[in-house]
Amino acid sequence: MRPEDLARMIDHALLKPMQTDADLKQGCLQAAGWNVFSVCVRPCEVRLAVQELKGSSVQVGTVIGFPQGGHHPRIKLAEAAQALADGASELDMVANLGKIRENSWSYLTDEVAPILEMTRRQKRILKVILETAMLSAEEKIGACETLGRLGVDFVKTSTGYGDGGATVDDVRLMRGASPAGVQVKASGGIRTLEQAMALVEAGATRLGTASTGSLLQAAEAALR
Repeated sequence: MRPEDLARMIDHALLKPMQTDADLKQGCLQAAGWNVFSVCVRPCEVRLAVQELKGSSVQVGTVIGFPQGGHHPRIKLAEAAQALADGASELDMVANLGKIRENSWSYLTDEVAPILEMTRRQKRILKVILETAMLSAEEKIGACETLGRLGVDFVKTSTGYGDGGATVDDVRLMRGASPAGVQVKASGGIRTLEQAMALVEAGATRLGTASTGSLLQAAEAALR
């Protein structure tokens, strides 16, 4: 894969808890130079990231209910509304993992549907994070089927702050359990070009990573 094509599959993660405004600005400058698809920033930094990336093709995404997913649904909805008002074009929402473990698909539907409706109305994108390393295969399938019926834009493997990250098996399972219109984002622990390519081969169409620079350098080296 050409480096520029790989870059357009990447959501560059700028989510470190101790990140400063200077760190964010530097990260946005790098993201614009790489021409990645988007940056994924903390909710408090959406407006600054939009400002920093003005004039570039790089989108600004943010996280909702991050990183554990246990926020009250109304808080998630309010957080999503603020993020959209601040200029986010994509939302990566953490599902309530305990409710997934209970197979409470009505709860999952009820917490996701209002946010999905809001993003649809504003022509934005909603991804739902399942934290796959912490769920059984049956729970992942049930969640993907429920989210597929709703018609979310993406199901996503991981926050990067859970017990594990993206795996080929999980991406393949999520791809198989989701309708064609729902894409799969692999995220968490993607540090090598080999990992990235294996996840794409398994069905991922977007990659979340903070290792963007090294991935693109490896893609360039592979063409020499």
